[in-house]
Amino acid sequence: MAESPSCIFCRIARGEIPAKMVVNGKDIVAFRDLNPQAPTHILVIPKKHVASLDDASDAELLGRMLSLAAAIARQEGIAKSGYRTVINTGKDGGQSVDHLHIHLLGGRGMTWPPG
Repeated sequence: MAESPSCIFCRIARGEIPAKMVVNGKDIVAFRDLNPQAPTHILVIPKKHVASLDDASDAELLGRMLSLAAAIARQEGIAKSGYRTVINTGKDGGQSVDHLHIHLLGGRGMTWPPG
């Protein structure tokens, strides 16, 4: 899918909306969540618009996104103690922005079930 002109995450990826960037790669960006749910809360998104995991067909891109999340966890110093990656899909899955994104959460103990 092409970029979406009105999608907030597409606009962040294009630099139209400021964000605290952690990584700005060729096809993936990572930035700090504006409403953090943990001391470390970073979103990893593809630059191209993909509405959800259900719409994703590029296995290589998905693998790079997860690898980047793990690398950021090490960079942020949360890998040893542990972290959580979350992909919400669809309304019932809790997806609030229709653009595929991985939540990287850490810096505190996580509970189960998540909610």
